[in-house]
This record gives sequence, C-alpha cells and structure tokens, in this order.
Amino acid sequence: MIVHKTRWGILGVAKIALEKVIPAIQAGATGEVVAIASRSLVKAQTAADCLHIPRAYGSYEELLADAEVEAVYIPLPNHLHVPWSIRALEAGKHVLCEKPIATSAAEAETLIAVAARTGRLVQEAAMVRTHPRWLGAREIVRSGRIGELRSIAAFFSYFNESPTNVRHDPAMGGGGLLDIGFYPITLARFMFEAEPVRVIGTLEVDPRFGVDRLASAILEFAHGHAIFTCSMQLAPYQNVDILGTRGRIAMDIPWSMPHERASRLVVEDGARPGQPDEVTFAACNQWGVQSDLFCEAIVAGKPAPIPIEDAVANMRVIDAIFRSAKSGRWEIPMPSTPAS
Repeated sequence: MIVHKTRWGILGVAKIALEKVIPAIQAGATGEVVAIASRSLVKAQTAADCLHIPRAYGSYEELLADAEVEAVYIPLPNHLHVPWSIRALEAGKHVLCEKPIATSAAEAETLIAVAARTGRLVQEAAMVRTHPRWLGAREIVRSGRIGELRSIAAFFSYFNESPTNVRHDPAMGGGGLLDIGFYPITLARFMFEAEPVRVIGTLEVDPRFGVDRLASAILEFAHGHAIFTCSMQLAPYQNVDILGTRGRIAMDIPWSMPHERASRLVVEDGARPGQPDEVTFAACNQWGVQSDLFCEAIVAGKPAPIPIEDAVANMRVIDAIFRSAKSGRWEIPMPSTPAS
C-alpha cells in the first residue's frame, strides 16, 4: 500500500508531457507533480498554470536543485536524454526518461554505472511494456495456445513534414527509426523473450532533412523472426500480428491505445479454425500504469520495473539496423565495447 506520494518534477514542456504523462501522474494515487521546468520561464509558468503545478522554473538546473523533487520525467529531444538523466541522477533524483533512452547503445550504457553509483532508479519510458494487453499477449504466447512463436509482423506510421520538428534534425537524434522503430523492436524482444541474433534493415532518407523517413527491418531470433516497417511520412497506421505454429494473435492500435476504452486481442488458436476469440482488457491509462509502478518501486526500495539494461539492449538492435542500412548486410547486435 502506498503511504507516500512520489514528488515529481518535469524537465521540459513537450506535448507528451503536457497531454499524456503529467495528467496520468496527477490522476494516479502514487505520485504528484510539484514542479516543471523549461528553458523559457514563460512556457514553464504557462504549463504550470494550465496543469495546476505548484512551481515553475526557467531552467532545468533550478528544478534539479529543488530538494522536494524526488523523481524527474524527461521528455526532452533524444540527444538530451542521457546528459540530463545523468545530471538528474547525480542530483539525487530518480529518472523516468522518454524513449529512446539514447541515440546509441554506447551512450545508453553510461547510465548503468551512474545509476549504480548514485543509488537512484533510471528507466526508459517504455509504457507499452507494462500495458495489461501486452502482458496478456505474452502470457498467451507462453501458454502455448498458438503453438511455438515463429513470426511477428508490425507496422507503425504517421505523417509529419514540419521542418521545425525536432524529429527532422539529425543533430537531435531525429528520424523514424529512433522515434517509433523503438516500438516494434521492443515488442519483438518482449514476445520472444530473447535478443535477435542478427538483423538486416533498409532506410529511406529524406533529402531535405537528412533523417530516415521510412525504415524496414528483419530481426532474426533463434527460433523465429520479426519484421517491421515504420515511417514518419505515411498515412497513420498501427498494427501487430503474432504468429505461432498453431495460431495467431492480432493487436490493433498496439502502441498508443486510447485509455478511455477497453482494448482487445484477437486470438485464433486452431481449435476453431476461422473462428477467432476476442480477449478484452479493461480501459487503462498506460502512462498512469507506468508511473504508478515506477513510484511503487521507489517507495519500496525495489529495482525499476523495466531495468535500464533492457533499454541498452534495445539500442543495440537499433544500432545494428543503422549499420545494416549502410553495409547492406546482416549485422549482429553487440555491446559497444566487447569484453576482452
């Protein structure tokens, strides 16, 4: 039972923070948002007024110096994730940082030592991994209902051509693979409960911005494979199919399921060919589930619900896909500094 609400500070006024994460924390029973910061005090104060946050700061440093803040959520551009996560950890704060945790596995690995040294939790905001529907799908796979898992096919796209959007800036870690390729990669690793042994990928780069706007890849696991396509310049669409030797699981809106309504899995297990079952899950706010579990770990003195090592492993796959797109060959995800 939670007897203490974790006091949160928010580093930045990104849309996902204002529209998703802050309201989810405020609606939960485990946390409260006590401060928000921006490089513009006006922006921070405006956000604080709209969301009824007690304190607004005109710099991230000021928020980190706030002794009342116990945990910070970081929704900054990708290239700032690790630097500000480190500064927050060293300031004695627990850290929930937006995905992708870094722009490379080597950068992400630096967080492991800092977290250990400071004794604070750091976690990638992979909210999908704690959604009841994702957990339910993995339990169905584990149960053997669809036979042995062999293949996963996933798609995620949206349309954005804004030249001022940070996703179109290579220096800020832009591009579709880092932005949304994260999702099908983490799904595949989550369902196979293993790391891919090799990957091959292809990227189409937007000549105006110099970042990938269309990415496709194959992830080969020891006992199957996953394929996906993601794009920042296609019609909005999300879908996942999980196939085993005897059945399949279909998941619509797998990444950003609206929290106002129940979600479902369509399961066909071979017992009744052509007559799939629907497995439904009660409506839930996946950003709220994420923050509640993180707060519970802080209060209980337990490890982060999703270990930082998992985020590093995910980045190794992304790195390998980038290498493959350049080499035209299969690439092996591996530690940035192999053991001697």
